Amino acid sequence: MEEDLSVWARKKAILLAKGPVKVAPQLKLPVRLSRSTAGPGAGTTGIALTFHGHRVKKAIVREGGDFELVEDKGHLALLMDGRPFLDKVEVTPILFHSPEQAFFNIETECIYDCKFCSSRRLEKKVTKDLTPDKIVQMIVDASTRPDFKAVALTSAVVKDPRTTVDKMVHIVRRVRDALGASIPIGVEPYVDELEQIDQLKGAGADEIKLNLETWDQGIFRKVCGEQDQEWILEALEHSVRVFGKGKVSSNIIVGMGESDENVLEGVERLAKMGVVATLRPLRLNELNRKEMELALGRLEPLSEERLLHLAREHKRILKENGLSTLSFDTMCHACTCCDIVPFKDI
Repeated sequence: MEEDLSVWARKKAILLAKGPVKVAPQLKLPVRLSRSTAGPGAGTTGIALTFHGHRVKKAIVREGGDFELVEDKGHLALLMDGRPFLDKVEVTPILFHSPEQAFFNIETECIYDCKFCSSRRLEKKVTKDLTPDKIVQMIVDASTRPDFKAVALTSAVVKDPRTTVDKMVHIVRRVRDALGASIPIGVEPYVDELEQIDQLKGAGADEIKLNLETWDQGIFRKVCGEQDQEWILEALEHSVRVFGKGKVSSNIIVGMGESDENVLEGVERLAKMGVVATLRPLRLNELNRKEMELALGRLEPLSEERLLHLAREHKRILKENGLSTLSFDTMCHACTCCDIVPFKDI
């Protein structure tokens, strides 16, 4: 079983490291397509593919691509560079942004200028013009679906963190009132006061994600220069006190020129605080590539070997600190589409 697991985890790592999936216009998909406004796929149309217990979300194209989704003997299969790669895959319904989650991006315009972020560069026509009240109604409507399991909220910062957190608190409180105590709710805000974390918990949020983005201070200054790494760590420590150990997570992006040692040092620092890192493969696209290369120079493509090595070490560090990704019911560790997730993929 362990050998089989590593084979399929490697296949997932290859999918994460490479480019989009070609879907020919004549191929009829069993689910609607999803257009993301946040996360690695922001600005792209994508599908979630499931195989052998693993799940990955991929951008789709009509021409080109590193992979191709095809029909084969009554089911779907995946080719890589024209050769068989996965003999059988399923297209998993995306509820909102994620399978099984009503995961909403409240705002896309942002006062911060993080170079890797595609959300703030999206055209108005793809940002969906969502209001807090509309989001609440869409979540309530989604809760009637059989595949609905959780709610998650993220957001850019249009005016200031306080204004955005207030909107998030409003949505969380109304959703909690409407759906009751049993539905997990996760939040991914920017905060500039510790009491904002308390307010989100008080409104009914169960899990929180505050993104460190990188442990490399030099890279942080180049790509997130308007933010404060020490403040994020302080906010994460407070989040553990408020939400509890194993209910706080934080992105560390992999592929911006940092070393493996630096990544794992960050993972360990977070784990000792009770925070579970999300090792997020960098995804470059037409929206963020120019600014990233101006800030950091030419970036080496990620390899599946590196992703798997970091995931194995990530798992080891979490075990040593009494943590697991299995403690999360919302957001990225529950979704698993964009990362190699310890305890789930490997």
